[in-house]
Amino acid sequence: MILTGADIVLRDRVLRGGSLVIAGDRIAAIEPAARVRRADAIDVTGRIIAAGLIDVHVHGAAGHDVLGGAGSVARVAEALPRWGVTAFSPTSIACAPDPLSVLLTEVAALRAEGTRAAASARVLPAHLESNFINPDYRGAQPLPCLRTARVDDVDRDGDRNADRDTDRNGDGRRDRRPSPNGTEFSARDILRVIDRHRADISAISMAPEIDGGFDLLRAFVAGGIAVSLGHSAATFDEANHAIAAGASRATHLFNRMPPLHHREPGLAGAILASDSVTAEIICDAVHVHPAMVRSAIAAKKPERIMAITDGTAGSGLPAGTRSRLGSHTLTVGDVARLEDGTIAGSVATMDQVLRMLVTEARIDLVQAVEICSTTPAKTLRLHDQGELLPGRLADFVVLTQDLAVLETWIGGQRVYSG
Repeated sequence: MILTGADIVLRDRVLRGGSLVIAGDRIAAIEPAARVRRADAIDVTGRIIAAGLIDVHVHGAAGHDVLGGAGSVARVAEALPRWGVTAFSPTSIACAPDPLSVLLTEVAALRAEGTRAAASARVLPAHLESNFINPDYRGAQPLPCLRTARVDDVDRDGDRNADRDTDRNGDGRRDRRPSPNGTEFSARDILRVIDRHRADISAISMAPEIDGGFDLLRAFVAGGIAVSLGHSAATFDEANHAIAAGASRATHLFNRMPPLHHREPGLAGAILASDSVTAEIICDAVHVHPAMVRSAIAAKKPERIMAITDGTAGSGLPAGTRSRLGSHTLTVGDVARLEDGTIAGSVATMDQVLRMLVTEARIDLVQAVEICSTTPAKTLRLHDQGELLPGRLADFVVLTQDLAVLETWIGGQRVYSG
């Protein structure tokens, strides 16, 4: 299979009028078009070919929420290729143990299945916007599902001792309270689910400053799960302490954390100053002003910034549509909002994110693709994805010059054609 004549976005430049040669599920070669002269080549002159977009923070799309029960993740995976997404991390909000277990069980099954599911984006390990966040910075996270992180029976290697019972809050009462549907659960109950599904979790968002937060952070890191700092009021010193303890990611930079201040840099300042933290940033031009997106990229460099949608089930739906986020009802507008008007994630899609970076944040196309594809792949150690190189998986998107999605290819197969 050969696609010829397109402008191909490579790691360091755009190859004008190039040819992409596919053998099986891999890229066999990338050549100037003049070197490829076959009658069966597909002419894509005037188009752009870029690495498939990878969204590491997405709650849902096209009316489907990943916490909507069995089959929900598969439906989101089927929807995302129309927006150029070739791989994604299903992202939860704070919830009770049962729906979390259902989500992670499906993630495990779909990962084992791989790309055998026709016309679906690859399912990556999940991202948990966890129960262990600061209530004052919870945003749309359901307060009844939040728990303290005082779990002294977390061993240094991340395993848990089931014989101990230390799930208590500050006044000694059991930290076992009902969720929005009335199900009672404790921090221990959530951690048991996480322990069972550790291999299918890529990152856990948490606030290190909550009671027991630093011990839990170290336990997650020791257990091989990346900790992402977010929904947090951590001071600059607390944030740096968390980074020294192993936190390596940041959840939607600037959102649900104290504002950046020149005398009180806080969590946002620590993230911007750190060379070891890779930060998500919502690129819908609403959650973060494009000028601040550009400033963050300048501070962190593209290799430490991941563009995300923070998309909800309302993504891709018309304004005014009602959808869900966990137990919440959302209304689609410029963002997703709860009934009280609280912003509850975005309604952006990854093709919109890419266009915003180029047209509004004024980021070079090569760097924009790096932020939307390469950096997420490297952060999640997806060695075969995120760049167009011979030998890599043939996961790519064909775009117009205006960056609208025409086709999405996964594993050398065209899974979407607009």
